[in-house]
Amino acid sequence: MTSNPFPGLAEALANGTVVLDGGMSNQLESAGHDLSDALWSARLLAEQPEAVTEAHLAYFVAGADVAITASYQATFEGFARRGTGHAEAARLMALSVELAREAGRRAHAAGVERPLWVAASVGPYGAMLADGSEYRGRYGLSVAELERFHRPRIELLAAAAPDALALETVPDADEAVALLRAVSGLGVPAWLSYTVDGRNTRAGQPLEEAFALAAGVDEVIAVGVNCCAPRDAEYAVETAARVTGKPVVVYPNSGESWDARARTWTGRTSFGAEQVKAWRDAGGRLIGGCCRVGPEAISALAQTLTAR
Repeated sequence: MTSNPFPGLAEALANGTVVLDGGMSNQLESAGHDLSDALWSARLLAEQPEAVTEAHLAYFVAGADVAITASYQATFEGFARRGTGHAEAARLMALSVELAREAGRRAHAAGVERPLWVAASVGPYGAMLADGSEYRGRYGLSVAELERFHRPRIELLAAAAPDALALETVPDADEAVALLRAVSGLGVPAWLSYTVDGRNTRAGQPLEEAFALAAGVDEVIAVGVNCCAPRDAEYAVETAARVTGKPVVVYPNSGESWDARARTWTGRTSFGAEQVKAWRDAGGRLIGGCCRVGPEAISALAQTLTAR
């Protein structure tokens, strides 16, 4: 597998601001793909991998420096429910990294000259359940049980040689403990990002306590939030920077709300490129968008950051 010839992501964060991509699912849906399945975008790893590469490429061309892989909802358990065996599930999860790498190669071939990185998405336990529980946490599992769930795919994704692991949309500090235990000692950079509601995790823990869990973990190169309302981002960025002393990652949703029962988004968009200035000034170094934030918004965000 081809590795990234550019400097590491951690080094880039130490020297400036790095632009993340936007939502994978909305980009695939805009291209006409049906994601109503419980595997969500991970289903296309098996059925239409080229569509995943094209989605990554659209964000690279728009100005993103980092592609987050389509492995958020990819788990051994989730694939098994669709009749996919362990070996094939492992191949598909590793493929998610290679598809993002291929998008980077195509972007460079098309004239994009800046460094491009790949972060392997590790979604929360609730993403596998596909019932919206990643916005609640409190699954009724112990930290040890959550670690046993996460560890095999984290090790598999790490072996696929991404530039970082994205431990993302974490609703609960207990799950963060499990994830941090699973990455400790792997030697692969990772970021930890919670989904939050106001000044707390979705499970209700204060953000000061939740962020502090990652402060002393060497593998963690950034701490912050994603898949939350844009209005909640600035406080979270300020708190993560103060509590951990690490670069902060921030990539909120469009501002709309997810209705898990109806499997649709409701409300209005409140994500704006001008907000990233406040996030950057508060300590944000890895900045992008999550659900319903597309290439056009990432392009505006990238232009805002480069115009500083």
